[in-house]
Amino acid sequence: MKKVTWLAFSLLLVSFTVPVREKKIWLCGDSTIAIKQTTAYPETGWGMPFVHFWDSTIQVHNLAKNGRSTKTFINEGLWQQVLDGAGEGDFVFIQFGHNDESVEKQERYTSPEQFKYNLVKFIKEARALKATPVLFTPVSRRKFNDAGMALETHKTYSSLVREVAEAEHVLWIDLDSKSRALYQEFGKDNSSLLFLQLKAGEHPNYPEGKIDNTHFSELGARLIAQLVLKEIKSLNTELNNHIIVPKKK
Repeated sequence: MKKVTWLAFSLLLVSFTVPVREKKIWLCGDSTIAIKQTTAYPETGWGMPFVHFWDSTIQVHNLAKNGRSTKTFINEGLWQQVLDGAGEGDFVFIQFGHNDESVEKQERYTSPEQFKYNLVKFIKEARALKATPVLFTPVSRRKFNDAGMALETHKTYSSLVREVAEAEHVLWIDLDSKSRALYQEFGKDNSSLLFLQLKAGEHPNYPEGKIDNTHFSELGARLIAQLVLKEIKSLNTELNNHIIVPKKK
């Protein structure tokens, strides 16, 4: 009887001394995902509302920064932070393209060949840590033609993401086309509500107003984050077990 009691106590002790490792989601990307300073409000990156979709066993580490391309994300040590902190069971979300394609800004511009090389680097190094990489095509900018059709704004670099994803057999989300469909649903005029668009005097952070078809308003960031969550569910990964399900009233 004493042996049984001691065994039960030992098992109980082990359960308290060996903590379960929390899973992490690493967000790697640019200003469309990034956490914004209060001085930029109401500009909002979709990574900000995204953190609220997960239970307490998931940590979201948002390393996305304004103006970053795959090149500068590596050169500035942001990718190294992922390598230093990620581990088995983690997910690494990778969304670039906006700044990689900026030929006029050579400090961030990444040629198509180098862009693909950098994506493969991210994939292989994440897998070496037993983490799961997920590629994203760059979220679309807002652009409509005269007929009211939402136009593709990242044709070259979105195609490169698809090529790498298929060649490396990696999970990927076509955020470019999905976000464009969302803008189309809102329409040419109403889709401006999803972006940082303010009249002069409407907000103290932008006294002269702002017309921005790249960066999101609070509403836009939330809807893009919800769109991302929907696509994550469709991938049918272990992450589905950690999504907070709203309670029915």
